[in-house]
Amino acid sequence: MRWFVIGSALLVLVSWYGLGQPTLRSLVPDAYNPLVPLNINDEVTPLTRWKLERLKRDDGACQAVLAQAVKTSDIDVRPVGSFEVQGCPLKNVSRVYRTSVAFNASFLASCPLVVSWLVFERQRLQPITRDMLGTSVARVRHYGSFACRNIYHRANAPRSEHASASAFDLAALELADGRRLDLLTEWPRGDARSEYWHTLFKGACDIFGTSLGPDYNQAHANHFHLGTRRFGLCR
Repeated sequence: MRWFVIGSALLVLVSWYGLGQPTLRSLVPDAYNPLVPLNINDEVTPLTRWKLERLKRDDGACQAVLAQAVKTSDIDVRPVGSFEVQGCPLKNVSRVYRTSVAFNASFLASCPLVVSWLVFERQRLQPITRDMLGTSVARVRHYGSFACRNIYHRANAPRSEHASASAFDLAALELADGRRLDLLTEWPRGDARSEYWHTLFKGACDIFGTSLGPDYNQAHANHFHLGTRRFGLCR
């Protein structure tokens, strides 16, 4: 994390003083420009995860990105605010009802998680599905996002990412053409469906700070754990 902070600072300083802010904005595409806020419609670049990481430290900036996404997209994400549940504080969370996909249930999510999901959905989930399966994802089945608990429910373990609504467990997909995809049964098969799931997981690793899948351990055999706490953890 120390090198991330140092590298981020150097990148901004070089960009600002070397080219100057107006020049940089005119010469560099927004997705590659460290001075331009994240936009969920920008392509994924080496700066995407860096921009997402910054949002974890700047709630105002994160809320601005999310507000812009809600304003310009046909999604139903509603701010809920900050409160505490059974000893787990939730900060400026939203309830996600619908994005470009429907969900088996609405869910609470921190601002960085919502933004990360929207980027993943637009830049990885739907493009990969179109390219590999010739259709789009219509519905996502998940196992939830918020749960006030420690990792693996162990008494002496740290709080889970789920305890702050900072992780989402993706389990299955329903496609626009009616096909249903199930991670648990299809991940290990070694066929086209398996290849699809593996490609999707690699795509998640480009965006989420924490991506844990069936190869990580038995506890994740039936879902992708997609979280924001770490930086580039892909297992």
